[in-house]
Amino acid sequence: MSYEIIWDEPAIDAAARFLKDDPDGLRQLFTALDLLAEKPRPAGTAEYGSADLRRLHVGRYRVLYEISDAKVTIVVIHVGRTG
Repeated sequence: MSYEIIWDEPAIDAAARFLKDDPDGLRQLFTALDLLAEKPRPAGTAEYGSADLRRLHVGRYRVLYEISDAKVTIVVIHVGRTG
């Protein structure tokens, strides 16, 4: 079963802001998020208040996403970065 990845508007806006100065970092981020479609709770992710709300670190980026097993979706809620 493959999950559909859905982006909330604020997460899209944040990723777009980072794209100009860090296209390679964003490419790594998108690759990691695409892998969630097959394995939504991989090692290295952390629960963020519940088993379905998770945080993922990819390089300097941090992503908050929510899994819906009933709808077979993953909603990317927030994208941020350090430094």
